[in-house]
Amino acid sequence: MAKSSSLSKTAVWILLGLLILGLGGFGAANLSGNLRSLGTVGDKQVSVQQYARGVQQALRELNRQTGQAVSFSQAQAMGLDRSVLQQLIRERALDHESELMGLSVGDETLRDRILEISAFDGIDGEFDREGYRQSLRQAGLTETEFETAMREEAARTLLQGAVLSGVQMPESYARTLVNYVRQERDFTWTLLDDATLDAEIATPDEATLTAYFEANRDDYILPPSKSITYARLSPDALIDQVEVSEAELREAYESRMDEFNQPERRLIERLVFADQEAADQAAAALEVGGTSFEALVEERGLALSDVDLGDVSQQELGAAGTAVFDAEVFDVVGPAPSSLGPALYRVNGVLPAQNVTFQEAQAELRDALAADRAIRLVEAQAEDFDNRLAGGSTLEQLAEETDMTLGQIFWTEGSTDDIAAYEAFRDVAASVTAEDFPKIEQLADGGIFAARLDDQLPQRPAEFADVADQVAQDWRADQVTERLTSLAEAALPQIEETGDFTASGFDAMVETDQIRSGFIPDTPRGFMAAVFEMTEGETRIISGEGTVAIVRLDAINTPEDDADAQAIIAGVREQQSNALARGLFNIYADDVLLRAGQNIDPRAVAAVNVNF
Repeated sequence: MAKSSSLSKTAVWILLGLLILGLGGFGAANLSGNLRSLGTVGDKQVSVQQYARGVQQALRELNRQTGQAVSFSQAQAMGLDRSVLQQLIRERALDHESELMGLSVGDETLRDRILEISAFDGIDGEFDREGYRQSLRQAGLTETEFETAMREEAARTLLQGAVLSGVQMPESYARTLVNYVRQERDFTWTLLDDATLDAEIATPDEATLTAYFEANRDDYILPPSKSITYARLSPDALIDQVEVSEAELREAYESRMDEFNQPERRLIERLVFADQEAADQAAAALEVGGTSFEALVEERGLALSDVDLGDVSQQELGAAGTAVFDAEVFDVVGPAPSSLGPALYRVNGVLPAQNVTFQEAQAELRDALAADRAIRLVEAQAEDFDNRLAGGSTLEQLAEETDMTLGQIFWTEGSTDDIAAYEAFRDVAASVTAEDFPKIEQLADGGIFAARLDDQLPQRPAEFADVADQVAQDWRADQVTERLTSLAEAALPQIEETGDFTASGFDAMVETDQIRSGFIPDTPRGFMAAVFEMTEGETRIISGEGTVAIVRLDAINTPEDDADAQAIIAGVREQQSNALARGLFNIYADDVLLRAGQNIDPRAVAAVNVNF
């Protein structure tokens, strides 16, 4: 957010770019009739050209960010046109407010700013009046329209600066945030788990589990689910119908000869130098132990991935091949020639020659060819199956009359078993309704399926039979936690008195300089949050699910108020001040728009959108 009360050169350039570049490919000639305005905000017109330029500018920015040519219809689906219109409406409301307040810039200031725009300079570097007019004509603007737009932009900048000037978060706010994040704790702790118990937990009977379930029924809720019947045909189901001749196997073997028969290879890293002298100096430093290959790579501003050649044959290395292939693993060879200049080569591994005979490859080849043909068989039948479904056949009839198999699944958003392992099926399951007719869909492995929704159930309380295994696990975890808590409570007085964990038979683990967001494995959920709630010297029991921790807080470490801390506080303060300023200005701008009122014709907006 700008906080200056004067019109900045940057603002002028932005405005100029929108005005001149934004009209490329979109002009008044593209619009039929006399449509020039989308409506009004206060007493300000919202012109068609302002909206069109805004949409084109936003489209170009979206294309630049995504690296793709996004169509207007795609951008419209993202809400781009509505966002541009809302921004334009807000700007016109601020223009209306600025005019009511009498905010503007003088002719001299406007003249100086126009003269500063190099796009209007002639070949002598001076302002070219005719070039100025020509540029505006090409953009479909008159001098009056352009200069009015510049004045309005200047007034908005003045108004914005007046609202935002002096908005600062108190330093104490930023300091409190920083201290909250940077505070550290030292503590000693021990973890009690299953292994701490001196006796096994007895296996519960059904009555015990049922009583536990009834007492905790609210914890067992079944998610929304769908009962879906599907018919599926996978390539694997047709493998037995596929025949592959020996001639076809030999042809496939010949086509993959380079894969089955490879010469000995090396895993190589290559560091190229500009000249022989630099390469010799690097090799000498390696020879006397003054550096390492990694250090040489880093000195060049490179990473090891930048010099990794992968696996290469001796022939591919050219003149360096013999030396490299004679070296041992992790040896550095060179300087030796390369296509880019003298280089050092490091050998990272040896891949022996591979010679797979036709007989050895035959099984793999047959599987690959059969799988490919099975996929083609599935594809060949897909259209017929789809036509049958469109003609009224049910999934049951399709499974009875064809190679498709029938199945059923109770699907939830978390389902990943069986056919729900396929993303295509999950997408269909998520969207299918009772009104949808089954149709053939593709699976990633070349298979096909069709699905029908039989029933849809909302989120609901579970019955014991639905969650019996989970109930048993939860009951046992509660029993373990209850017994461990009793052990911890019995040991707590002695630990508080002596500070000695080992005297109670527990291992003591010491943690220092732990931050609030730190993570310590195996601790109960919420462990660090509980530690940071403790007072210095306090000992506390923290229970989890099947585990219990005993913790003594040894020290609260407040961050030093050094130069680094001051820099962080200043940065946080600036960030929060900017956020506050944006929030205040948004509230003010919303109020300005409410007072100004708006009258936008949606038919006019739609008429402009048709031209994109």
